[in-house]
Amino acid sequence: MLTAEPIAHIYRDAAGVAWIDHTRVKVMEVALDHLAQSWSAEEIHRQHPDLSLAQIHAALGYYYDHQAAFDQQIAQDLTEAERLAGST
Repeated sequence: MLTAEPIAHIYRDAAGVAWIDHTRVKVMEVALDHLAQSWSAEEIHRQHPDLSLAQIHAALGYYYDHQAAFDQQIAQDLTEAERLAGST
């Protein structure tokens, strides 16, 4: 009999930030590489060989499962960066 084995690769810290298991890499960082650079999972892996393809795909899947919240955070961060850049 086969049993299902969950493969998560993602955890959320106490502040609710999503991270890739056993790394210091946030899901947001992988999502931004994908969005801003138009990198595929394979290209992200070439740029960050310390991440497995499974970890990268899990991060991208997590991003797409929570895309509205991530996109809202990206927009807020961009607005804040532009505000700070204008105040110097």
